[in-house]
Amino acid sequence: MYESLAWTPARPAPDAPKPRINLYSDTQTRPTPAMKEAMMRAELGDEQHGDDPTVWELCDRMAALMGKEAAIFLPSGTMCNVVAILVHCGKGDEVVAHETAHILHSEGGTHAALTGVQIMGLAGARGMFTPDQLRAAIRPRTRYAPPQRLLEIEQTANIGGGAVWPLEVLTELTGIAREQGWATHMDGARLLNATVAAGIAPAEMVAGFDSVWLDFTKGLGAPLGAVLCGSRQFIDQAWRWKQRLGGSMRQGGICAAACIHALDHHVERLADDHANARALARGLAQIEGVVVEQPDTNLVFFDIAGTGVPIATAQERLAAQGVWVSALGGRLRACTHLDVTAAMIPEAVDAIRGALVA
Repeated sequence: MYESLAWTPARPAPDAPKPRINLYSDTQTRPTPAMKEAMMRAELGDEQHGDDPTVWELCDRMAALMGKEAAIFLPSGTMCNVVAILVHCGKGDEVVAHETAHILHSEGGTHAALTGVQIMGLAGARGMFTPDQLRAAIRPRTRYAPPQRLLEIEQTANIGGGAVWPLEVLTELTGIAREQGWATHMDGARLLNATVAAGIAPAEMVAGFDSVWLDFTKGLGAPLGAVLCGSRQFIDQAWRWKQRLGGSMRQGGICAAACIHALDHHVERLADDHANARALARGLAQIEGVVVEQPDTNLVFFDIAGTGVPIATAQERLAAQGVWVSALGGRLRACTHLDVTAAMIPEAVDAIRGALVA
């Protein structure tokens, strides 16, 4: 018998106030009117049966964007990670990732529960580790050690502050993995934030990876969906796991149309989110007792320990003013996205300053 259902999300009260400035996450975005219109115009079919033309269009475009042979549309990024690991690994295999990776901290223990893999978490500043650290993590091939099968990289590194792994580091890391006979997988939840910030084409950034996915529900602003890309053989196997996990859909094109609209209209504007994040960081750095991590992309992490105000208290005070921020790793996180305008940034800074008066 479970003692608590604390993991069940609390339903908000009917009169609960909505945020004026929602910096909680880029998952909080809402579809724009133009995106909704694109969804309503979408040509639809039965996605599970293979005859939804809008889903096929999205998958073809994503495969080309990532330089891969094929792609599959899935409901969420977490399902992309689960499916990819199920295809790449067997039970008892080991995945090498950063110790703050999403697969370790934000997927409900699914890899222990469903995939049966063990995850070796490597340390490293800003959610990244070095090629030397990866070499040091290589296990001897004996019956006493789990078979190492997969290198997993999260781009951008969320808990690492939205940091962007440099291309030359990714190239060296995937080269080491290849030497060991491992597969390589990129958790690309915010991949296009990284490519826009680095000025690198997505296909170039993910060239060394056997599989990669992109989430459309974060900075790209779609209501649902992620696309997993890889070889035709990989995607063929992914379809079986999609079926087993209940990820097959019917008129999925209504959501795929939102993703296509995002590719057409919401990619280049990610640079605006990055500019707003830098402006927010500059403002927060002027608040006494606040230590700000300079953002690479759209995530601004800041430590308020020096103010003497507990994190939960600060969040409550901000929520009362209609400003939402999240807390991760003992820090506050503010996330800029398409529903956060440049004009909101000074107002958010003033609200945070007021909330941090002990």
